[in-house]
Amino acid sequence: MANFQNESTERLFSAIAELKNAKECSDFFEDLCTIKEIQDMAQRLETAILLCEGENYQSISSKVGVSSATISRVNRCLNYGTGGYRTVVGRIGENAENGSKKD
Repeated sequence: MANFQNESTERLFSAIAELKNAKECSDFFEDLCTIKEIQDMAQRLETAILLCEGENYQSISSKVGVSSATISRVNRCLNYGTGGYRTVVGRIGENAENGSKKD
């Protein structure tokens, strides 16, 4: 993947890490991104979750409403990326098992 990190992106990631709960995240991302950008990110996360659960492309496309190209890109990131999706998907799964959620 292209190296996009610089002082500004590091500041962005640090700012996100400072958010305390889902409400603060929602407020920040609503100010930062367009609704479409947020929806696209949410669809990619849903796609990653379903791929980790073993769903096939056709099922994911139908459930999430994404193209096979998007599914393929998420799958490539799951298999060859930095591990970000797997970290988040694992934590979401842990929180679901424990009956807790971070809000």
